[in-house]
Amino acid sequence: MLTIHSDTHHLHHGAGELYRGRITPCFETPERADIIARRVAEVGLGDIRAPASFGLDVLARVHAPDFLAFLQTAWSEWTAEGNTGDAMAGIWPARDLRRDRAPIHIDGKLGFYSFDGGAPIMAGTWEAVRQSANVALTGADLIDAGARSAFALCRPPGHHAGARAMGGYCYLNNAAIAAQYLRDKGAGRVAILDVDYHHGNGSQSIFYDRADVLFVSIHADPDVEYPFFLGHADEHGEGAGLGFNVNYPLPWGAAGGAYAETLSLACDRIGAFGPDALVVSLGVDTFDGDPISHFKLRGGDFLNMGRRIAAIGAPTLFVMEGGYAVADIGVNAVNVLSGFQDETGG
Repeated sequence: MLTIHSDTHHLHHGAGELYRGRITPCFETPERADIIARRVAEVGLGDIRAPASFGLDVLARVHAPDFLAFLQTAWSEWTAEGNTGDAMAGIWPARDLRRDRAPIHIDGKLGFYSFDGGAPIMAGTWEAVRQSANVALTGADLIDAGARSAFALCRPPGHHAGARAMGGYCYLNNAAIAAQYLRDKGAGRVAILDVDYHHGNGSQSIFYDRADVLFVSIHADPDVEYPFFLGHADEHGEGAGLGFNVNYPLPWGAAGGAYAETLSLACDRIGAFGPDALVVSLGVDTFDGDPISHFKLRGGDFLNMGRRIAAIGAPTLFVMEGGYAVADIGVNAVNVLSGFQDETGG
């Protein structure tokens, strides 16, 4: 299995995030991707390749032009005000505030184009997130060219980013961008399977009214877990997309057996859809030792996850998302890929 990766992600390294009432060191760090890349090499999963470059027009197939413009200029606007630390939002447009008009001032823009305090912006953020999208797009190109599988080792992650909003460490939605690219290249049906501990609210929102991209997610119950306001089992899609959004929320403490049963249901649903390509939002924060999550998966569970996904039988692009037990992230992520490769031979 070929891995796509770029060291450009080091340009994005937030000093802190708003977490439970205080500014704490970011859980999402460059070390995460570095450890996974080393593990890929250690086990001989396959070659690691640098990404190709893609234009902004490909990103604009998923993200609103004004949001892309904001990401490109946010840091310069922030520093022009005399600020020296990371750019972070301090106000958000709640239900009783106007949400259809972006402010001119950077403080207002940061709140308008985000939904939480977990997406700091610094000097290298735009370059890093654009290259992360290039990583996913290069992987999608491989799938389009006939590869059985590929691993897009993206950082920053992407599945929380909506068409017009960043949050949850995510700025551009790498999985959604890859899925749309595959559609545009001729795949009639594309499925996204999100196995991150946290619901991929951005991916769901982007494809919620479409029947050509099936979104299936297994995640912690949003009644008690981030992102809280999306990911319930009664969210089935709307309009043409009705029936093409499937959520499997699980309670805190879900372990290997319960997770495997739910994964089998999810994979059966994807198999029935008959996708020409599958994009997996691969988060391994379902691990028992993850510092901000409450599932109980172990190393062998990730191997079995890869094997079950392989049984769907679709060309598959894995796109890296979350996982914050840094010491174990390489083993857990590569176990999924190895399990898949064991079943398919590539």
